[in-house]
Amino acid sequence: MEHHQIAVYLGAMALGALVGWAAPSAGPGLEYAINPVLGALLFVTFLQVPAAELLRSLRDGRFLSAALVVNFVVVPLVVAAMFTFLPADQAVRIGVLLVLLCPCVDYVIVFSGLAGGSGRRLLAATPLLLVAQMILLPGFLYVFMGSELADIVEVDPFVEAFLVLIVIPLALAWTLQTWAARRPAGQSVADAASTAMVPLMAATLLVVVASQVPKLGGSLADVAAVIPFYVVFLIVMAYAGKAVARLFRLDAPASRAVVFTGATRNSLVVLPLALALPDALSVAAVVVVTQTLVEVLGMIAYVRLVPRLVPADRITVSG
Repeated sequence: MEHHQIAVYLGAMALGALVGWAAPSAGPGLEYAINPVLGALLFVTFLQVPAAELLRSLRDGRFLSAALVVNFVVVPLVVAAMFTFLPADQAVRIGVLLVLLCPCVDYVIVFSGLAGGSGRRLLAATPLLLVAQMILLPGFLYVFMGSELADIVEVDPFVEAFLVLIVIPLALAWTLQTWAARRPAGQSVADAASTAMVPLMAATLLVVVASQVPKLGGSLADVAAVIPFYVVFLIVMAYAGKAVARLFRLDAPASRAVVFTGATRNSLVVLPLALALPDALSVAAVVVVTQTLVEVLGMIAYVRLVPRLVPADRITVSG
């Protein structure tokens, strides 16, 4: 499965779309499975980041600075440039903001690695990127949406998502790492859990797509209208990521990783936030999922094109 991850993910999304279309009544039930499956996926992701490696990564100042700048300075500026042109529907705009303002922390590692990017650096940066986006997202939403946001978005879902999707999986992962370092049985459990990354990602994509397809209904036109924005975002961020990497004088693997972290978005983790919105804004969740569909196809192109955009012989090697 690891050698055919892209095909597995595309197949999972296609199957999810088929299930959602053929059995729309299953949608509400499948929504309850999103957080458990996603939490398990993030647990396995964090399991690959040893606590000691995380501490060492915090000293990789140039890469971390580049990752933070591209995600929390450049991306908001790109989103701001597009915001005026988005469909006027409030739910659509909130969905776009939720998904584009948060960097990916799961399959970005896979796609970056396929393009010769530094998966190790991205793995180590994952907890920092997650914490940063959860802290900054409410402020970003307020800047874009203004005072009207206070009437529709509650703080509780953000706190719950932080606990369920970040704190608990990270604590469990580091507990298992400690056990694995001391006992052979713990190492066996850790090894077995690590092999579940691809199946869990496939299961997450299947459940997410299947649960949201039934919600399209009469909103298909509004949802389709955001697809060009997602495509433009991928194109712009390829060059923006390269520029940021060059600014921080990163080597080729680190530069490619910066390009990928700037382009891939955290649709799976922010989906619970979209699902917690009032029923009148339920389209926001579908807008979030649509970004995933566009992005996975975009990542197939990225894997081929980013090595050409950021060739090894033109990058200043970092010390």
